[in-house]
Amino acid sequence: MSETLDDLEERINALRREIRQAVRARESVLARSLRAELRSAERAWDQALAVHEPVYEPGDETGGEPGHGTAHGPGRESAHERGDRHEAPGSLVPVREQVHQALTLLGVPAAAKMIVAVHAALRAGSLKGAQLASLRRDEERSFRTSPFARPYYLCAALTDRLSASRGLLAVSTWPLEQRVVGPLSPRVDFLTTAIRVAEHIMRMVGAGEQAPPSAQRLLSRLAHNIPGAAPETGRYGRGAGLHLVDAGTARGGPEAGALVVDGFPGSDPATVVKAARAELEVHAAADTAARAEIAGRARDRLQDAERLFGGTVLGLARKEASR
Repeated sequence: MSETLDDLEERINALRREIRQAVRARESVLARSLRAELRSAERAWDQALAVHEPVYEPGDETGGEPGHGTAHGPGRESAHERGDRHEAPGSLVPVREQVHQALTLLGVPAAAKMIVAVHAALRAGSLKGAQLASLRRDEERSFRTSPFARPYYLCAALTDRLSASRGLLAVSTWPLEQRVVGPLSPRVDFLTTAIRVAEHIMRMVGAGEQAPPSAQRLLSRLAHNIPGAAPETGRYGRGAGLHLVDAGTARGGPEAGALVVDGFPGSDPATVVKAARAELEVHAAADTAARAEIAGRARDRLQDAERLFGGTVLGLARKEASR
């Protein structure tokens, strides 16, 4: 079977052992948490088994037979080998590089849905959420096989329990304080995302480029969740698409020259930046302090791989008990 299935089976067996030990120790809360992890691992195993099939390569230029194969067997390659060459449909850039581009633009941990939306809006990419499902596991496997062999890894954001945050991806080269999340971090990171998207649009406009409608739509969606960032609601004139209001249609609606997205007033990037920064000032100090505290504990208690991909619940509990 593939390396992915083997790793999942080892993880499932380890979780079962940890559950048994937690039950014997009458750690009911820990046992419930471990059971949830076990169910997630078992679902991942089922999905990996369903899609598992040999990968065949076309013949090479010297007339080799299709599926000549690698060291893993005829016509098969490891998940690690596939990960480096995996590309999104319609793109020449590997999926992990597209994700890295989106995360670098945002500068904060982000969920797959946000990464896909940002990349589609600002990079004209073709990422799909399903392509990111196993990406973090593949990155962790690669790191544990050959630590620090790559320039960067797509890793997990760490919670205040020093475990991997569910669904949030980060970049290994970021400072640890940037890769952890505290109680206020979701809101702080959302505001930061809005600022980065707005600033990117402003850079495009400043360079003489027109921001694509998808970028304006994304900015408008973000702005509607920030006080003072969104324009007044109301539908104006034409239907789908992005256009500027001309003097002949401005009466009773937005000013001439105003941006309209899909018939609704578009958000001004400078206004979004100003409003987001105003709210960010309220939360920034507390969030920075919380992240610094979490990062300090992570440095003290976690090994290199755990700092990138999180520790197991039972392993962290044992380290805490031994202190």
